[in-house]
Order: sequence, then structure tokens, then C-alpha cells
Amino acid sequence: MAFDLKRVLKVMLFASNGPLSAKDVQTSIARFHDAAAALPLEETAAPGEEAAPVEVDESCVGVPTLVTTAEIAETMKQIGDELVAANSEVLLVESHNGWRLVTHPRLARWVRLLRNEPPPVRLSPSSLETLAVVAYRQPVTRAEIEQIRGVSAEAGLTKLLERDLIYVVGRADLPGRPIQYGTTEQFLEFVGIKSLDELPASDVLSPRQIDAWLQTHKQERAATDADMGLDETEEQQLTLAPTADKPAS
Repeated sequence: MAFDLKRVLKVMLFASNGPLSAKDVQTSIARFHDAAAALPLEETAAPGEEAAPVEVDESCVGVPTLVTTAEIAETMKQIGDELVAANSEVLLVESHNGWRLVTHPRLARWVRLLRNEPPPVRLSPSSLETLAVVAYRQPVTRAEIEQIRGVSAEAGLTKLLERDLIYVVGRADLPGRPIQYGTTEQFLEFVGIKSLDELPASDVLSPRQIDAWLQTHKQERAATDADMGLDETEEQQLTLAPTADKPAS
């Protein structure tokens, strides 16, 4: 059996302790060629004896000197599609730092039982809202989050920090030098994307829309009839100003 990239990748995925990147695969192939160049073609024999050839693994025949990232990605996609088509107990997922085999969600409970782990704790709607603001607005301060959401963000930020979904980026160049927050690599795995560029487009949470909203929110405006609870549908409202039919007293 000559070199088969798909089989090699399956073995590497199974043996890998973490995500398997294209660079990991390319490094392994380079190591193969480095080791092959240092091996003798046949064993050294004693005088008068015939040297026995070195046993060669058929899977190591015809190994290319270079496998491109595109070839690896395409083969990984084939493996993933085959697992889905076979309704396999494991799935192949791609994260920001490579591919890895994971348990199918429908069987995750058995993994937790094996490891004696509690069920995963879900984020509250409040924490999810805070996380969304940080993801789209980062780097963002607590005051900005609270101004956008209209409620305190302290509890949500604390929980997100504990879950390693956000981290302290630095301090804003504002009075008091408030702390700024951003998302972590764990956040990318949490939402199943490879980079922040894959976040769904959001007109509501985009920096431009938020800046416009904050600017409007800060501007003072005169109270309208709606703000005062008056019915704007009536053609005439009570007024202190004189009208054409009724002179001022």
C-alpha cells in the first residue's frame, strides 16, 4: 500500500493530543524525509554473508516531499464528510489552531459519565448578551458595556472571566484608565469559529452603529408629547398659546 494522505491524517488525528494543524502534518513529512535520508538501504552484513535489505513499510513508499495546506484541508474535509455520512460516533471539527476528532453531541453524556464530570453549565441570557457586546465591540470597557445594555455588567464579566471566554486586554486611554476586555481563544472554540472574522455580520453591534447610538444617547433633547404620555394622534393638543378662534385672556 503506497502513501495515502487520508489514512495518514486519520492516524495523526487519532494519536494527536490536541488540534492537528497543517503545519504539524508538514513537519511530520519533513521529519520522515530527514530520517529516510539517514537510513542505510541495506543492513551491514558480516564478511561472507549476504546483506539483507532493510524492510520498508509500504505506506512509506512514494511520500511526497511537500503536501500543501490546500491538499491537507481538502483531505480533512473528505474525512469529515465521510464521518457525517456514516453517522459516526465521532466528528471532525476545525478550530482556529487545527482539526480534531470530537465526540458526537448526542453521546457526550457517556463521556461525562466516564470522566465523572458534571453537566456543562450554561451561560445565562445576561452573560450571553455581555459576551456578544465584548465580541463585537472589543476592546471594550465595563462602562461601555453597561451603557449599551442598560444594566450592570459586573456579574456577567466575572462569570465570563471565570470561564476563560474573555480576558483583560489592557486599559483605555480615558480618565481613570478603565480596564478593557476582549475575547480569548477559548471563545472561538465555544462558538465554533476559527477567527473573529467569521462572526455573523451585525448592524446592531458593529462599532459604527454602536458609536452612533452612544452619541445619540448622550445628546439631550426636548421632551416630546409621547414622552409626556400625551396622545399624538389628536389633531389638537391643549396648549397655553392663543389660537385663532380663542383670544388670549
